[in-house]
Amino acid sequence: MAMMRLRREDPRVVGAFRLHRRLGAGGMGVVYLGSDRRGQRVALKVIRPDLAEDQEFRSRFAREVSAARRIRGGCTARLVAADLDAQRPWFATQYVPGPSLHDKVMQDGPLSAAETAAIGAALAEGLVAVHEAGVVHRDLKPSNILLSPKGPRIIDFGIAWATGASTLTHVGTAVGSPGFLAPEQVRGQAVAPATDVFSLGATLAYAALGDSPFGQGSSEVMLYRVVHEEPQLAGVPAALAPLLRSCLAKSQQDRPSTVQLSLRLKEIAAREARGEGQRVLTRAPQQRSAPERRPQRPAPTRPAGQRPAARRDVNRRLLRQRLIVFITVTLLVALGIAVAQGCQGPV
Repeated sequence: MAMMRLRREDPRVVGAFRLHRRLGAGGMGVVYLGSDRRGQRVALKVIRPDLAEDQEFRSRFAREVSAARRIRGGCTARLVAADLDAQRPWFATQYVPGPSLHDKVMQDGPLSAAETAAIGAALAEGLVAVHEAGVVHRDLKPSNILLSPKGPRIIDFGIAWATGASTLTHVGTAVGSPGFLAPEQVRGQAVAPATDVFSLGATLAYAALGDSPFGQGSSEVMLYRVVHEEPQLAGVPAALAPLLRSCLAKSQQDRPSTVQLSLRLKEIAAREARGEGQRVLTRAPQQRSAPERRPQRPAPTRPAGQRPAARRDVNRRLLRQRLIVFITVTLLVALGIAVAQGCQGPV
């Protein structure tokens, strides 16, 4: 996550936290890197002054913070502290070191099927905990997914809302990011866990494609495509395309649940990682330089009954199997998550 120096107008201390850098700014306020007396680092968001004066916003913000306190899951940034009665309300969450999924793809290009599925499996598992707390994130997108050393983390619950609430802040104004919003959000209808499934599907399509499945354009164009057009998934690995297409169904009822999605993505991640291991082994002999030819010596005679060639074949097969297991595990560890174990503890 990019850091910027504090500006003259920025506070230096908020609550018990000393502020060090700006992490970013958005529609709700400014996010800072801070730390407490013990050195614990946090991402601290201070609400915009105009919003702080809006009593309706303060009430909604208080409900959102209360809901965030109920979320228990290793794939979310834990709420550390908040002051809802301050002149400018603020809240602090765990600081997550690592790039966003958006920045990772922008820098290194689209992810492989194994990487995309493994990250998606962990995020879907994280959403299970979010939804069990009665919260819908409502703004899942690549920039709200951070890739920490212990796996992906969902951040920025700034517009999260209790399950079943509308996404309209003003008449005709949808809350969220065009291209990753669900159709029901665009229409101003009630949100549900399936809303986050749609956004996660769009986010994983971005990871695999390097672009939104609804392309680029103005906000109006993007919102129209989300509601009326099918996602463009050409280029998404075949192992992922059908599942992502189901996540991006226009109707909530046609989308998989977060539990179903997590299980399917774990299966795909493991299968694709094994496939990558096989491909690495297949390519390996072609990458080796030809050995230096030496004068041949007469083969020593062996007692009858011994079959050295057969033993060598068995040894090669065992070595090959061990290499496949090693490469598969290495690939999964490199993704930053343990697919078989799901979300892992604090950052």
